[in-house]
Amino acid sequence: MENDIEAIAADIVDAAIHVHRPPGPGLLESAYQTCLAFELRKRQRKTRTEVLLPILYEGQKIDAGYRIDMLIDDLVMVENKVVDSILPIHEAQLLTYMKLKEVHIGFLLNWNVRLMKNGIRRLVHNLPEPGRYPQRTEKSLCVLPFFAVRGRMSTIHRQQFTQLPTPAKA
Repeated sequence: MENDIEAIAADIVDAAIHVHRPPGPGLLESAYQTCLAFELRKRQRKTRTEVLLPILYEGQKIDAGYRIDMLIDDLVMVENKVVDSILPIHEAQLLTYMKLKEVHIGFLLNWNVRLMKNGIRRLVHNLPEPGRYPQRTEKSLCVLPFFAVRGRMSTIHRQQFTQLPTPAKA
Protein backbone atom coordinates (compact mmCIF):
# COMPACT_ATOMS: atom_id res chain seq x y z
CA MET A 1 0.00 0.00 0.00
CA GLU A 2 1.42 3.33 -1.09
CA ASN A 3 1.44 6.03 1.60
CA ASP A 4 2.39 8.95 -0.65
CA ILE A 5 0.09 11.74 0.49
CA GLU A 6 -0.62 12.96 -3.05
CA ALA A 7 -1.47 9.42 -4.22
CA ILE A 8 -3.90 9.14 -1.29
CA ALA A 9 -5.43 12.51 -2.25
CA ALA A 10 -5.82 11.41 -5.86
CA ASP A 11 -7.50 8.16 -4.74
CA ILE A 12 -9.94 10.11 -2.55
CA VAL A 13 -10.94 12.44 -5.39
CA ASP A 14 -11.27 9.62 -7.91
CA ALA A 15 -13.25 7.45 -5.47
CA ALA A 16 -15.59 10.34 -4.58
CA ILE A 17 -16.37 10.95 -8.25
CA HIS A 18 -16.87 7.21 -8.79
CA VAL A 19 -19.24 6.91 -5.79
CA HIS A 20 -21.24 10.02 -6.70
CA ARG A 21 -21.76 9.20 -10.39
CA PRO A 22 -24.53 6.55 -10.15
CA PRO A 23 -26.88 8.13 -7.59
CA GLY A 24 -25.96 11.81 -7.95
CA PRO A 25 -27.22 14.14 -5.21
CA GLY A 26 -30.03 13.23 -2.84
CA LEU A 27 -28.71 10.57 -0.47
CA LEU A 28 -27.90 11.03 3.20
CA GLU A 29 -24.36 11.99 4.21
CA SER A 30 -23.97 8.64 5.99
CA ALA A 31 -24.81 6.72 2.79
CA TYR A 32 -22.15 8.55 0.77
CA GLN A 33 -19.63 8.10 3.59
CA THR A 34 -20.26 4.35 3.79
CA CYS A 35 -19.92 3.96 0.01
CA LEU A 36 -16.76 6.09 -0.11
CA ALA A 37 -15.20 4.06 2.72
CA PHE A 38 -16.05 0.85 0.85
CA GLU A 39 -14.52 2.21 -2.38
CA LEU A 40 -11.31 3.36 -0.65
CA ARG A 41 -10.92 0.01 1.10
CA LYS A 42 -11.26 -1.72 -2.30
CA ARG A 43 -8.28 0.44 -3.33
CA GLN A 44 -6.28 -0.90 -0.36
CA ARG A 45 -6.55 2.33 1.65
CA LYS A 46 -6.77 2.10 5.43
CA THR A 47 -10.05 3.94 6.01
CA ARG A 48 -11.37 4.74 9.45
CA THR A 49 -14.74 6.42 9.95
CA GLU A 50 -16.19 8.45 12.83
CA VAL A 51 -12.77 8.70 14.50
CA LEU A 52 -12.86 10.17 18.01
CA LEU A 53 -10.97 13.45 18.27
CA PRO A 54 -10.28 14.48 21.86
CA ILE A 55 -9.08 17.98 22.68
CA LEU A 56 -6.11 18.73 24.91
CA TYR A 57 -6.98 21.11 27.75
CA GLU A 58 -4.49 21.90 30.52
CA GLY A 59 -2.57 18.73 29.71
CA GLN A 60 -5.65 16.50 29.82
CA LYS A 61 -7.28 14.76 26.88
CA ILE A 62 -10.99 15.51 26.93
CA ASP A 63 -13.54 13.75 24.76
CA ALA A 64 -15.75 16.69 23.76
CA GLY A 65 -17.74 14.71 21.21
CA TYR A 66 -15.70 15.65 18.13
CA ARG A 67 -15.59 13.03 15.38
CA ILE A 68 -13.58 13.00 12.18
CA ASP A 69 -15.81 11.68 9.38
CA MET A 70 -12.98 9.80 7.68
CA LEU A 71 -9.24 9.36 8.18
CA ILE A 72 -7.44 7.77 5.24
CA ASP A 73 -4.10 5.99 5.84
CA ASP A 74 -3.79 8.17 8.99
CA LEU A 75 -2.58 10.97 6.69
CA VAL A 76 -5.59 12.59 4.97
CA MET A 77 -8.86 13.72 6.53
CA VAL A 78 -12.26 13.76 4.80
CA GLU A 79 -15.27 15.70 6.04
CA ASN A 80 -18.52 14.81 4.25
CA LYS A 81 -21.37 17.29 3.81
CA VAL A 82 -24.76 17.32 2.09
CA VAL A 83 -25.45 21.06 1.99
CA ASP A 84 -26.51 23.71 -0.54
CA SER A 85 -22.99 25.16 -0.46
CA ILE A 86 -19.78 24.89 1.54
CA LEU A 87 -19.56 27.77 4.00
CA PRO A 88 -16.50 29.23 5.75
CA ILE A 89 -17.61 27.51 8.98
CA HIS A 90 -17.25 24.12 7.26
CA GLU A 91 -13.70 25.00 6.21
CA ALA A 92 -12.95 26.25 9.74
CA GLN A 93 -14.26 22.99 11.23
CA LEU A 94 -12.04 20.86 8.98
CA LEU A 95 -9.00 23.08 9.54
CA THR A 96 -9.49 22.84 13.32
CA TYR A 97 -9.73 19.04 13.11
CA MET A 98 -6.60 18.98 10.93
CA LYS A 99 -4.68 21.04 13.52
CA LEU A 100 -5.86 18.88 16.43
CA LYS A 101 -4.95 15.63 14.63
CA GLU A 102 -1.80 17.13 13.01
CA VAL A 103 -2.93 16.18 9.52
CA HIS A 104 -1.69 18.27 6.58
CA ILE A 105 -4.30 17.59 3.88
CA GLY A 106 -8.07 17.44 4.22
CA PHE A 107 -11.02 17.29 1.87
CA LEU A 108 -14.47 18.78 2.23
CA LEU A 109 -16.80 16.71 0.08
CA ASN A 110 -20.21 18.24 -0.61
CA TRP A 111 -22.31 15.45 -2.08
CA ASN A 112 -25.27 17.76 -2.81
CA VAL A 113 -24.00 18.80 -6.26
CA ARG A 114 -24.87 17.70 -9.77
CA LEU A 115 -21.21 17.08 -10.69
CA MET A 116 -18.94 15.88 -7.89
CA LYS A 117 -15.97 17.87 -9.19
CA ASN A 118 -17.88 20.97 -8.06
CA GLY A 119 -18.28 19.60 -4.54
CA ILE A 120 -14.63 18.85 -3.75
CA ARG A 121 -12.51 21.25 -1.70
CA ARG A 122 -8.95 20.43 -0.70
CA LEU A 123 -7.54 22.17 2.37
CA VAL A 124 -3.83 22.24 3.12
CA HIS A 125 -2.33 23.04 6.53
CA ASN A 126 1.44 23.31 7.07
CA LEU A 127 2.31 20.70 4.47
CA PRO A 128 6.04 19.86 4.60
CA GLU A 129 8.31 19.91 1.54
CA PRO A 130 8.67 23.67 1.01
CA GLY A 131 10.22 23.00 -2.40
CA ARG A 132 6.87 21.74 -3.74
CA TYR A 133 4.42 23.84 -1.73
CA PRO A 134 4.44 27.46 -0.61
CA GLN A 135 5.28 28.04 3.06
CA ARG A 136 2.16 28.46 5.15
CA THR A 137 1.84 30.05 8.53
CA GLU A 138 -0.35 28.42 11.15
CA LYS A 139 -3.15 30.88 10.42
CA SER A 140 -3.08 30.53 6.65
CA LEU A 141 -5.36 28.29 4.67
CA CYS A 142 -5.21 27.28 1.05
CA VAL A 143 -8.32 25.94 -0.65
CA LEU A 144 -7.62 24.08 -3.86
CA PRO A 145 -10.50 22.70 -5.94
CA PHE A 146 -9.82 19.59 -8.00
CA PHE A 147 -10.93 18.74 -11.50
CA ALA A 148 -10.81 15.38 -13.19
CA VAL A 149 -9.37 15.75 -16.68
CA ARG A 150 -9.28 12.53 -18.71
CA GLY A 151 -8.29 10.43 -15.72
CA ARG A 152 -5.55 12.83 -14.57
CA MET A 153 -5.80 15.30 -11.74
CA SER A 154 -5.08 18.98 -12.21
CA THR A 155 -5.13 21.58 -9.48
CA ILE A 156 -6.06 25.25 -9.67
CA HIS A 157 -3.58 27.14 -7.49
CA ARG A 158 -5.49 30.19 -6.32
CA GLN A 159 -6.35 31.35 -2.86
CA GLN A 160 -9.39 33.27 -4.01
CA PHE A 161 -11.56 32.62 -7.00
CA THR A 162 -14.95 33.74 -8.14
CA GLN A 163 -15.49 31.48 -11.11
CA LEU A 164 -14.04 28.06 -11.80
CA PRO A 165 -12.23 28.00 -15.16
CA THR A 166 -12.88 25.35 -17.76
CA PRO A 167 -9.99 22.86 -18.08
CA ALA A 168 -8.03 23.18 -21.35
CA LYS A 169 -8.55 20.37 -23.82
CA ALA A 170 -5.46 18.39 -24.82
